Amino acid sequence: MVYKELATKGVQGLTPYLPGKPIDELERELGVTNSLKLASNENPLGPSKEVQKKLAEEIAGLHLYPDGSAHKLKLRLAQEYRINQDQITLGNGSNDVLELIARAFLTDKDSAVFSEFSFAVYPIVVQAIGARSNIAKAYAADNDSMPYGHDLDAILNSIDDDTKVIFLANPNNPTGTWLEPESLHSFLTKVDKKVIVVLDEAYFEYMPESLKPDSINWLNEFSNLIVTRTFSKIHALAGLRVGYAVSNSEIADLLNRVRQPFNVNTMAQVAACAALDDKLHVTQSVIINTQGLKQLMIGFEELGLPYIPSIGNFITVDMKRVAAPIYDALLREGVIVRPVANYGLPNHLRITVGNQQQNERVLMALDTVLNEPIDKSEHKNG
Repeated sequence: MVYKELATKGVQGLTPYLPGKPIDELERELGVTNSLKLASNENPLGPSKEVQKKLAEEIAGLHLYPDGSAHKLKLRLAQEYRINQDQITLGNGSNDVLELIARAFLTDKDSAVFSEFSFAVYPIVVQAIGARSNIAKAYAADNDSMPYGHDLDAILNSIDDDTKVIFLANPNNPTGTWLEPESLHSFLTKVDKKVIVVLDEAYFEYMPESLKPDSINWLNEFSNLIVTRTFSKIHALAGLRVGYAVSNSEIADLLNRVRQPFNVNTMAQVAACAALDDKLHVTQSVIINTQGLKQLMIGFEELGLPYIPSIGNFITVDMKRVAAPIYDALLREGVIVRPVANYGLPNHLRITVGNQQQNERVLMALDTVLNEPIDKSEHKNG
């Protein structure tokens, strides 16, 4: 029996999402120590002390199932954004919420639209359902205003009669590019209300205030809008997996119908509530990231490496040649970054912004590997 033949056509053709290489895996493979991982856009500060304290207090209750409705977390989010609890859908990370949206609204007779160089999860959740992906061309690399960024006119032109969902990442991963609030608002006015627009704001908190769209309040104007966010990035809870969507209550009800019970565990709920209360941790994270982005950009310029301007907690840099051998050479230096050839950027590496010492180490490692012969025959994915 060839069990692949029993799977749906969409699943048969899927390529699994490839996460950043774990430190343990690198150290097992190459025997290196003191490894540095700057591959998965994790917060170098780690979770706040208040989060750690609250988690320690909850350990004794792990034999009990989580609150399936996550009442405390929903209440806290509702207070944070001045919305109703019935507008919130929680997920095991925001990836989970993106899948819920696809399951709730797409069939094999529908299409979804997203931009070239968009987050890899969009085509995965669309194809798994059996729906069609309409991929809009992004701006060209030599575009003066936003190289590699979302072209909203191209996205509008990619909407077909069978389009049900549009995915927009702002800022976008892996490019770090963004949409101006005025342009984004104008775009939303042009989309038919029968098409769901998903505004993926995983890196929202890192954005400069002047570039942050008023997306939560826009829900009052655009009934077809879903805003997704996560606790994995600035709140440093990636290991606990908790994300959420905010939408009108009718959409949230539909998403919650396909949501698995207990999809957000007890520790994640407790940590997320504590993280929302720790504004100082968020402020410190933004400061470190702003300084780190500047440090990396200066370092890339000194190395003669072009980069894509970013407002996330990562930056994608052009190696000016196929990047896979450079990625492998960095692994041998004990530094894990992210190759992005699977996004159509074979000459680029995405590098998470670390603290000052971590950024200095990755720049030194790049300087080392760029100035030594590289064996192009030993590339391994990671």
